Amino acid sequence: MASESVSEDEAKITLGLLSAIEANSKVTQRSVARDLGIALGLANAYLKRCIRKGLIKVQQVPANRYAYYLTPQGFAEKSRLTAEYLTISLNFFRRARSECAEVFCQCDRQGWRRVVLAGTGDLAEIATLCANDAGVELAGIYDPEATESEFAGLPVSTDLEAFTPFDGIVVTAFRTPQESFDALTQMISADRIAAPALLGISREPPTFME
Repeated sequence: MASESVSEDEAKITLGLLSAIEANSKVTQRSVARDLGIALGLANAYLKRCIRKGLIKVQQVPANRYAYYLTPQGFAEKSRLTAEYLTISLNFFRRARSECAEVFCQCDRQGWRRVVLAGTGDLAEIATLCANDAGVELAGIYDPEATESEFAGLPVSTDLEAFTPFDGIVVTAFRTPQESFDALTQMISADRIAAPALLGISREPPTFME
């Protein structure tokens, strides 16, 4: 069967579901939803889709419970998605590292010596690897939704003022880049905010037609 074209998120959820069932045939939809960080209804929809595509078979067990098993086709799809996801991840890492390095070179050219990252996550971790090479000091990570006080060896704060004085900010909020940039412009000048191109941030405020 030819594989369907799916988004990265769809591939990630499907891979997570197949992996969970391979590890435990008595896994529940609720536990899958919790582990993958998705809604219960979405987990149910993906499970039904995988059953319909012949990737998973289901059997009723005592106490009105269900057991799920990967079919040979399911094992093959899991292997394919694993390889695909690793390729996507590697390509992302290469692009992110290259663009972060360029951003910090720009920071250096502009005389920014002390910089704050805005947003924890994979991109922030990659950014920390590039900052030292450009001679830029990272003051810490500003994240208004942070629940931990440290990430990737840097202090994290929900208060931007905790890192003053600083010369500029590099946006590393991968999931909400535009929202983070827009919020930051309410606190400091936009010309003190930089970001890797892959985030697709627009520096122009939106215009609305009447």
